Amino acid sequence: MEKRELGRSGITVHPFAFGGNVFGWTADEKTSFGLLDAFVDHGFDFIDTADVYSYWVPGNKGGESEIIIGNWLKQGGKRNKVIIATKVGKPMGEGKKGLSKAYITKAVEDSLRRLKTDYIDLYQSHDDDQDTPLAETLETYTDLIKQGKVRAIGASNYKADRLREALQVSKDHGFARYETLQPEYNLYDREDYETQYESLCRENSLGVITYYSLASGFLTGKYRDEADLNKSQRGGGVKKYLNGHGYKILSALDKVAGEHNATPAAVAVAWVMARPGITAPIASATSVHQLKEITKAAELNLGAHDIELLTTASNY
Repeated sequence: MEKRELGRSGITVHPFAFGGNVFGWTADEKTSFGLLDAFVDHGFDFIDTADVYSYWVPGNKGGESEIIIGNWLKQGGKRNKVIIATKVGKPMGEGKKGLSKAYITKAVEDSLRRLKTDYIDLYQSHDDDQDTPLAETLETYTDLIKQGKVRAIGASNYKADRLREALQVSKDHGFARYETLQPEYNLYDREDYETQYESLCRENSLGVITYYSLASGFLTGKYRDEADLNKSQRGGGVKKYLNGHGYKILSALDKVAGEHNATPAAVAVAWVMARPGITAPIASATSVHQLKEITKAAELNLGAHDIELLTTASNY
């Protein structure tokens, strides 16, 4: 399996990232350990999480996903086999948010403690913080890299003009730069990334790690009508895809999946992987069976005809 570099960081990953948002939410610790073991056993190495996962679950306070990953790393001795990406910045309670020097300096220590590691491979700004100067944020990250606590940095949920400005600030001041962008991108949601970010990322050799790569599960083909929305806790987020555009995409996925003896989910992820400039799509699973089906994407050789069929069906 090929490896792709995260921007110009020198860090390479297999082109599929496990989305750790399910750990401590729809996957308990035992299930999560099984998923992570299966993920690594299948030759993959890139795990994406965030300090805020899974703050939204009643009774949780954030950090649950990092704690589970940290416990797995400790009991399995697999720290040197994986690339860990986490994020900082989203609200974690009273006064706990943003990208100020004071907050990042504390938050990184909290993440390191939960992850039971002394370094984070990719530390990402989860949200832009308009109240903190970009230079303050980037200088803080630069210091963390010099201290060996972080290897590279990335951005998520930045507007294109702010990302461009951040890259310029790094260049002007000699700070570490954002090596990756984490945008929403999948067969259904293409326009924003392709029109606002794609050329910017490719011009600056940024790695692109896509979230919602399966459109909240819609592209698995599991949700075909409103009656299917009760199939999982995440079903409510799928309703917006049940329209003519969505059904056209599912039809194309079904056709290509049938020709490759694969699932629609694997084909949808493979299409993202094949897009020039994409480093690794993120997707999650709550069972080893689901994970095996999705990770087959890395083995799929979509031909030009397959890609054209899917691209045309999903054109905006």
